[in-house]
Amino acid sequence: MNIHIIGGGNLGVAIAVGLANFSKGNHITITRRNTAQIQHLSQNGITISSNNIENIDKADLIILTIKPYQIDTVLNEILPHISNKIIASAVSGVSLETLQQKTKGAHPIVRIMPNIAAQFAESATCISFSEQNKEAGEQVVSLFNHLGTAIVIEEKLMDAATVLGACGTAYALRYIRASMQAGIEIGFDAQTALAIASQTAKGAAKMALEEKIHPEQLIDRVTTPQGCTIVGLNEMEHRGFSSALIRGIKTSLQKIKE
Repeated sequence: MNIHIIGGGNLGVAIAVGLANFSKGNHITITRRNTAQIQHLSQNGITISSNNIENIDKADLIILTIKPYQIDTVLNEILPHISNKIIASAVSGVSLETLQQKTKGAHPIVRIMPNIAAQFAESATCISFSEQNKEAGEQVVSLFNHLGTAIVIEEKLMDAATVLGACGTAYALRYIRASMQAGIEIGFDAQTALAIASQTAKGAAKMALEEKIHPEQLIDRVTTPQGCTIVGLNEMEHRGFSSALIRGIKTSLQKIKE
């Protein structure tokens, strides 16, 4: 596919690198007003431009990784130069209906919510599309399955997907940071503590993904009567570990809806 990514920020770059490395046979263009910060992408065979419409007429898929306030400006700029293109929008808070109205129904619209782990083919990407755009939606699902997992959800859950899947990257990294800090306190140097904490989190996630059972069933395999694991878990719960995480996720969702 010819893929045109508009918005060379962190997410756009992560998608571009992931596609270049894990989905072969694509020609990828990425745009950003100041291209100095993304020049290194040329090493991956990615075309870099400051012009949103450069070669856009040749694109099979246009991916929007821009801020919500930029949507009208960008669409007004590109729409006169394209016809019947698949547009995949990672713009939070902008609905399929709104995008269809803004594009006058002339293009198949798909909403996507990847995260920056797409760069390493480890994104949890949530995707929504209408029945009339099912064929286009399935093409986007197939593409993003190369970048981790692509899960089709109801559009009403896209805000929640943003929090759980995109913001969730930061929440998981905060856990790793805290675990690393604890590791230093109990005797490890920083790099060793980070390596152990990160790999342990990766291993736990792999178990949950592969076995598809409730996390508590996996936790039971690690905890033994009067053991060190259960006392640690209980102390964390006494300090509000789970409730703090749940409240944080719900607060983030409330912020998006505002």
